[in-house]
Amino acid sequence: MISKLFLFILFFCNFSSASNGNNENNYIAIIMFILFVTVTLFITYLASKKSSTADGFYTAGGNITGLQNGLAISGDFMSAASFLGISGLVYLTGFDGLIYSIGFLIGWPIILLLIAEPLRNLGKYSFADVVSFRLSQRPIRILAACGSLSTVILYLIAQMVGAGKLIEILFGLPYYSAVMIVGGLMILYVTFGGMLATTWVQIIKAILLLFGATTIAILVLFQFNFDINLFFNEATNIHKKGVSILSPGGLISDPISAVSLGLALMFGTAGLPHILMRFFTVSDANQARKSVAYATGFIGYFYLLTFIIGFGAIILISNNPSYLDGSNTLIGGNNMAAIHLAHAVGGDILLGFISAVAFATILAVVSGLTLAGASAISHDLYANAFFKGKQTEKSEMFVSKIATIFLGVLSIYLGIIFQDQNVAFMVGLAFAIAASANFPLLLLSIYWKKLTTKGAVVGGSLGLLSAITFVILGPVVWVDILGNTTPIFPYKYPALFSMSITFLIIWIISSLDKSKQGVSEIKSFDAQYFRSQTGIGIDTKISH
Repeated sequence: MISKLFLFILFFCNFSSASNGNNENNYIAIIMFILFVTVTLFITYLASKKSSTADGFYTAGGNITGLQNGLAISGDFMSAASFLGISGLVYLTGFDGLIYSIGFLIGWPIILLLIAEPLRNLGKYSFADVVSFRLSQRPIRILAACGSLSTVILYLIAQMVGAGKLIEILFGLPYYSAVMIVGGLMILYVTFGGMLATTWVQIIKAILLLFGATTIAILVLFQFNFDINLFFNEATNIHKKGVSILSPGGLISDPISAVSLGLALMFGTAGLPHILMRFFTVSDANQARKSVAYATGFIGYFYLLTFIIGFGAIILISNNPSYLDGSNTLIGGNNMAAIHLAHAVGGDILLGFISAVAFATILAVVSGLTLAGASAISHDLYANAFFKGKQTEKSEMFVSKIATIFLGVLSIYLGIIFQDQNVAFMVGLAFAIAASANFPLLLLSIYWKKLTTKGAVVGGSLGLLSAITFVILGPVVWVDILGNTTPIFPYKYPALFSMSITFLIIWIISSLDKSKQGVSEIKSFDAQYFRSQTGIGIDTKISH
């Protein structure tokens, strides 16, 4: 299921020790983590001087370059769950572990070709700006904010639980302390530094993660004189599945599930609010396109590294008693494969570095999520849906910071509440919502002339509700969590069905909408499309 990628299996297991059973690696990791936090807090202090305005807080003033934004997007997207989850899945299943990374990667050309340029030309702070460009502000912004906040909160819970468990293992800290540290730092980064501080946290994290993964991959291949054939032959000789680990089809054999999973990964990526928000930090559409191009390269390279790391773990640690428990399985579960491999090829120093990077990765992701959630509350709901643009910038900034603190405290509380729960389904649900509610609204608002407010609200609402309902009634929640015998909805991945509902209902309702407002919205499409493709008029105030 999607959880095999998104969350660590170690969330739900009890571990007694870190990789090699001693605490020396913990000291190295703690030192490196303190160094990372010190540097990023200093950056936050500098950024706080430039985050007093709405532009500075939400978009870093639009002064981020394409390369910087590409790195930041990579840092925002390459979560610790991706790093540990994909490498662990490759370690367990071989080639099939790439199904998730391929699905994610395909989402980026979609963003590049369909979304990046119009998004930057039409929006200001959030994707709701684009969806509501020619539609009725209040209902559209409320719907978009609901989709954004649902995605953000579900994602935050999963990240906080993961952070607590991971830090508890790697650093020896109590779970509650770990969750509070992550939440506290997240509040500091976003409240005082805004988008600028969050961007540099993500850039630094991306560089460290790429460097660490590259180092592990090079050290692994060095042992085989960089002979790829020898490398894979050795893996097939060691793995219990033999040469079949180089063949696809063993992880997901049901074609409907495969298609539905692919849709969730591809279009969910294109509907994540914290990813879409990053396109407003650059100066123009050209830099937005460059951002996606750079991000695609960095993320694709990262997934290749996780593939090497997964196969390297098969060869170097699957039969090494130092990393196996009494039942001859990997200590901490399959998703600790990358951590154990780092120690196997680089000793305590590399293990400490990778452990600190895993922590930094979580901080970068939750900071981006929190900023997107704060934007939905302050910009979409407070400023536009309720006060209809009549608020002052100072009051909007105040609400932004209050929203940030609220989301931070809420994520800490929920992280503690869900400590012993299987929260894997939450990230799967977050992607399902992003693919079923956020992405269809964004795509159709940009490219379909006949979209009306009625169609968008009814279709988007049903897409949001159907995604949630299908996950609850499906095998992941109804059977695995609630303990029922058989699921009411038979598939683990609802995106194929919930996306279809969204597009179908939007098409039907919009096509039948002959109201005066609907006709006016259709007539406004040509002007919107011209601006989305050319950027002309981007500096003028949007009138509704």
